[in-house]
Amino acid sequence: MVQALLTLCIFSIWTILQVVALTPPVSPRFKFKALELNRKILDSVLIPKKPAAKEPTKPEGFDLQIEKRIHDRQVNKKTEEEEHHVFHTQPIPSKLLEEVVGVPRVSQNRQLLPSRKGCVWSARWSPVKAPSPVKSNPMPHFGLPFYPRPSDKSEVEVCPFSFEEREKERRTLKEKRLEDLRNQEVQQFKAQPLPDFHEVHLPKKMVLEPTKPEPFKLQIDERGAAKTDRWERMVKEEQKQKRPFFFKAQPSKVVHKEPFLPKKESHSVLGMNTSTVPEAFELATERRARERQEFEKELSEKETLRACMEERQHQEQEQREKDEVAKMRQDQVHKARPVRHYKPVVLKKSDLPVTVPESPRFSVSCVRL
Repeated sequence: MVQALLTLCIFSIWTILQVVALTPPVSPRFKFKALELNRKILDSVLIPKKPAAKEPTKPEGFDLQIEKRIHDRQVNKKTEEEEHHVFHTQPIPSKLLEEVVGVPRVSQNRQLLPSRKGCVWSARWSPVKAPSPVKSNPMPHFGLPFYPRPSDKSEVEVCPFSFEEREKERRTLKEKRLEDLRNQEVQQFKAQPLPDFHEVHLPKKMVLEPTKPEPFKLQIDERGAAKTDRWERMVKEEQKQKRPFFFKAQPSKVVHKEPFLPKKESHSVLGMNTSTVPEAFELATERRARERQEFEKELSEKETLRACMEERQHQEQEQREKDEVAKMRQDQVHKARPVRHYKPVVLKKSDLPVTVPESPRFSVSCVRL
């Protein structure tokens, strides 16, 4: 950086001297004296000191519980391997050689044979037939190879066609169908027989599937997940902002460019009395510093605006949670219902006449045999 500034100062002084040497003589009224270069400016350049080297970071291992468990497991395994177990045989029981032990005897149930005593076969129901025996297909003979039969190549014969014969056939078929419908006899009504009420046919019982439990979808879990995501994003942004900014100087392109050569202008006779008006120049470092200052100002404004928005959202979320908790507590409070009042029951006397009793008639002559 210092070298670039030195080269820029030397190049500017050299260009000013060339411009002064090449400019035409001007009247002594408009002459100015250039001041000598102050050598103290070049001598007072401060070279930045190299910072002191810090000690390297010494890594330390993690004290994990899994390493302790692995070490304890290996120690226990070694102790178990050292112990030798001696196998002692026991005598076989003599009962196992005499009879079968541990297997229950199968009791043979008496087979019930169906009988047709007093049964009437209905026309709608027929006895169940025994399933027919399954016959397996013969085993193929693998001795000879399989040769597919070639298909006969049939040649298409081209014949003339017309739609008149097809229309005639369609009309004849339609007329024949209409005549069959006219000559068809009307179906007579036949009542179906009454069902047999001695046998009860109940519908099949519908077996419902058991209820499958599902996890609850609570809003507090969704809010917690959203809050953790927002917190992780904020931490990542803060870590990005806390990273040090390393300044990297750009390469100097001025040294490799051609020197500046001013062009001699041809002044007219009328324009000889015009005086040269010097214009202020602006260095690139000043322009970059001004742009950097404006950029940092915009960045700070954006950060303050983002922080205000996040704070406002956080306050709104807290207020919303408080309102939800208050509403839930208010809904959980038990409220007794008031006692209902009904109209009183009024007993009225009936207007119907009193029942007159009559003796029954037990005569035998009235009964029909």
